[in-house]
Amino acid sequence: MALPERESPKDKPVSLFVTCIVDMIYPETGMSVVKILEHLGIEVDFPMEQTCCGQPAFNGGYRKEAREVAKQFLRAFGQSQVIVTPSGSCAAMIRHEYPALFENDNISWQTLAKRAASITWEFSEFLVDGLGITDIGAKLPQAQSFAVHDACHGLRLLELGAAGRKLLNNVENATLEELNDCDVCCGFGGLFSVKMPAVSHGMLMKKVDNINQSAAEAIITGDASCLTQMNGGLSRQKSSKRVRHIADVLAEGID
Repeated sequence: MALPERESPKDKPVSLFVTCIVDMIYPETGMSVVKILEHLGIEVDFPMEQTCCGQPAFNGGYRKEAREVAKQFLRAFGQSQVIVTPSGSCAAMIRHEYPALFENDNISWQTLAKRAASITWEFSEFLVDGLGITDIGAKLPQAQSFAVHDACHGLRLLELGAAGRKLLNNVENATLEELNDCDVCCGFGGLFSVKMPAVSHGMLMKKVDNINQSAAEAIITGDASCLTQMNGGLSRQKSSKRVRHIADVLAEGID
């Protein structure tokens, strides 16, 4: 299914969809997103009624339950003009799956689902493709090297491969290095890592090996779920390498 077309988000207030993992484990990443958007002069609000987008239930095949969770999302963001989220997988759920999830529902829910899909942006995509901004004026306090892990949903469903790299290339004191198989899955995949732990672990170990072999000091990604998976593997190996969310690196550069 083709992604719904979007109007330009320029000069519009932004509603932050923080996502479950960021809210519960990495709240500082949500604050980094707000900090960057406000640094760029963008008005940001946070709908307090927001919960999950419904992706876990959807991926598990529980479409009815996923719709109920998604309905709460649609209620919470019903008045939003632009929705921005620091997660490629959650953005893909809303952009790619919501119209199909509600295609047999009543017309009012169909309309709300299509509208949400048409105003939702992943964070780096919003800056680069939505606003046309590739340089936010960031400067890191000291020289650091990074490589990018392309998270699956963002890369394959939203074509996010270039946005993060463009932003990092314009951060002073940041250099980009290569990561072998940067576009290969880290093995998380939400329920996949629970239902097929042995396969998930094997995929993770290949990713960790590539990270350890990279010249980069840190790995950057746009999905907190991938970040959690890879940092878990690196920590258990007692590796000095770590994975960071791109919003946190950019926010560090505007302190």
